[in-house]
Amino acid sequence: MARRSRTTKLPAPFLRRISIRTDVLPLPQTYPCDLPWLDEGFELEFDQPVTIFCGENGAGKSTLIEAIADICGFSDTGGNRSVAAAGHDYQDEVNGAALGQALRGSWLPKVTSGWFFRAETFFSMARRLDGLGSPNADFLSHSHGEGFLRFFEKRMSRQGIYLFDEPESALSPRRQIELLRFLVDVQNHAGAQVILSTHSPILMATPGADLRTITHRGIFPTSFRDTEHFKLYQSFALDPEGFLAAALEGDWDAIV
Repeated sequence: MARRSRTTKLPAPFLRRISIRTDVLPLPQTYPCDLPWLDEGFELEFDQPVTIFCGENGAGKSTLIEAIADICGFSDTGGNRSVAAAGHDYQDEVNGAALGQALRGSWLPKVTSGWFFRAETFFSMARRLDGLGSPNADFLSHSHGEGFLRFFEKRMSRQGIYLFDEPESALSPRRQIELLRFLVDVQNHAGAQVILSTHSPILMATPGADLRTITHRGIFPTSFRDTEHFKLYQSFALDPEGFLAAALEGDWDAIV
C-alpha cells in the first residue's frame, strides 16, 4: 500500500533543525562521525526555504546531504521514500546513512514527500521510474541535463523537501541558470524546501537563500562573493591569461 503524503498550509522550511541524538553519545571515532565539524553539540538550524552548502571536496558536503536524506526517510543513494535510485553496488560508495542514524530532525510539520537528487544515479533512477510505469517518467528520451531539469520541474512544483548533491555536475552553465530560476521560485513562494550542496557560484547566488560554507573549522554563513569558488571564477574572467600563468606556476596567492 502506497504511503500517504502529508501536506500542510504552513510555509517552508519544514525541516527546522538537525542535531545529535543524545542516545548515540559518545560518537564513534570513525568516518563519517569523525568529520571535523561534527561534535557532541552539533546543531544546524534551517530558516529559509532554500539552504545551500559549499566547500572543498572532502569537507563533508555530500555526506551531510546523504545524512539529511536518511533523516527524511529517503534512500541515501538517491530517490524518495518509495523508490531508491540505485542498488546495493552503489550503496558501498555512500556514507551518509551512518551519520543520519546519529542525528535527529525537528520538523514543523513532518513532510513526507520529496526527493533526493544525485547526478551519479539519475539514469538509474529514471530507468526504475520507467520500469514502474510512472506517468511522469520518460526522462531518458532527453539529454542528461534536459532530463535532469525536466525532473526538477515535475517534482519541485509539489510541496515537499528536495535534496541535491552537486546538481551542476549534470548541467551546463545555461542549464544551471534554469535551475537557479526554479530555486528562486521555491525561495519566493515557500511551497517546498530545498537543501543542496554545490560548487557552482551561479547556484550559490540564489537571492534570499541561506548560503553556508563547510570547512574543517565548522559550518558558517557566507555570501557567494566571499567564497573561494566565486573568487576563482572572477579572477579568471578578469584576466584569463594572468590566471592561467599563475595557475600553471602554482602561485595560489596570485590566483585568488
